[in-house]
Amino acid sequence: MKGLAAAALAAGLLASSSAAIQLTERELPNVVGLDITRRAVENPVKRDALRRRQSKTVTETLTNEVTLYYANVSIGTPAQELSLHIDTGSSDLWVNVASSEICTFRGDPCSSAGTYNANSSSTYKYVNSDFNVSYADGSGAAGDYATDAVSIGGQSITDLQFGIGYDSTTPQGILGIGYTADEAQVNTARLKSYANLPQAMANAGLIRSNAYSLWLNDLDASTGSILFGGVDTAKYTGQLQTIPIQKAFDQYAEFIITLTGMDLVNNGNNQSMTTDLPTAVVLDSGSSLAYLPNDLTSAIYSAFEVEYDQSQGAGVCSCSLADENITLDFTFTSPTISIPINELVINPNAGSTTNDPSGTGDRENPNNQNSGQNGGNGGSLCIFGIAPAEGSTAVLGDTFLRSAYVVYDLANNEISLAQTDFNATDSNVSEIGTGTASVPDATPVSSAVQAAVSETGGARIGPVSGTGGSPFATGTSTSGVVPKQVSYGGLALAAGVAAAFTCTWTV
Repeated sequence: MKGLAAAALAAGLLASSSAAIQLTERELPNVVGLDITRRAVENPVKRDALRRRQSKTVTETLTNEVTLYYANVSIGTPAQELSLHIDTGSSDLWVNVASSEICTFRGDPCSSAGTYNANSSSTYKYVNSDFNVSYADGSGAAGDYATDAVSIGGQSITDLQFGIGYDSTTPQGILGIGYTADEAQVNTARLKSYANLPQAMANAGLIRSNAYSLWLNDLDASTGSILFGGVDTAKYTGQLQTIPIQKAFDQYAEFIITLTGMDLVNNGNNQSMTTDLPTAVVLDSGSSLAYLPNDLTSAIYSAFEVEYDQSQGAGVCSCSLADENITLDFTFTSPTISIPINELVINPNAGSTTNDPSGTGDRENPNNQNSGQNGGNGGSLCIFGIAPAEGSTAVLGDTFLRSAYVVYDLANNEISLAQTDFNATDSNVSEIGTGTASVPDATPVSSAVQAAVSETGGARIGPVSGTGGSPFATGTSTSGVVPKQVSYGGLALAAGVAAAFTCTWTV
């Protein structure tokens, strides 16, 4: 599982490292763009624990619920509207049905994301019954693979293959946009891969290359964007720097790169951290927090006076830490992404529809029962956005990705990084072309360090070995699956204080 870039790719990077890749702008670039929306999650730690498992452009807006990001997608004829969780850590688009056990639970937990009805679509086609995506903790979804018309970002694809979760353990459907090698039918049914959403866009000519860029914006912003087939140079500062993606299981299946350095910068004073570095990390928008090697996490906790609750797998800090002039800088051979400390301090009640009707949350003056008697952040406790990886490959989730503008170039097996420009209002879109050196405004990094990959941690697709993990029988009907109990109860915090998480439901 030691991931090394192909020799030809490495040679190409070295040969071109001295010159920036030239921008190719067109009046009407082939790009599909989507706004993405953020939504509030009462307990992102619990949510992550359930999830961590094995010129042509299209734009889409993402929705952000404190730590989860969604895109609006329509499927079928006539169109059925759904809101799907954007996930770079998996590869299947899948949806729930209204009759599944989780969706029929009291309170209608699937209502906000929507469900799919195959019988209501004249363009639905059955493919097989091999849809079975399972995560390391045993959660997942199972049912059929089908094809149907799919519209996203104002563009349409006919006969896109996707999964229908007749049984699942999550009320939100998933928009997996990773490598096709990580699809459920490849890993559980040993079938050949199919063209998932980004590959299908490229195949259909909606975008020129299987590549996209992600801009999540900051923790207080309600929207970000994903740009299929393009780069928005107005959404970051400096220049994009490109590093090779590393292989896992001798193939490209996850977005793995190597974290080589980390610095705590406090009012201009640097404290370098070298424990457990360099280390391979997975860039995964489906994870709310960042998960780093245990010893490195312990060093970070010591520096920020974070208390760790082992039973919950979460670090807890004073919410007043968000007011400090501190950054945590992540270096990847050459590019460095600075994370402002306030992006790592998550108020568990921010974005609550009960206490904050706006849905955006207010970390400066949180209106909830954890606030101190003097108001502000001084007396409240918050979740810290970094947790221990507990032996699995490190994962950089949304607490890292919000500060980075990331280009995922699946066609060339490369990642390009730059510091995000929070709340940028301008836009300057250029398409990603074909062939090598195709990402606009990007400079290859010379001699990028690559740490060994000890174990997959990003694409939590169920057991490649065929043993354990999956709650569903591959390729069979799963209507008799016993529902799993998931409790978002009070999270025990430091010194016996509890955060007021109130959402409890059964799936």
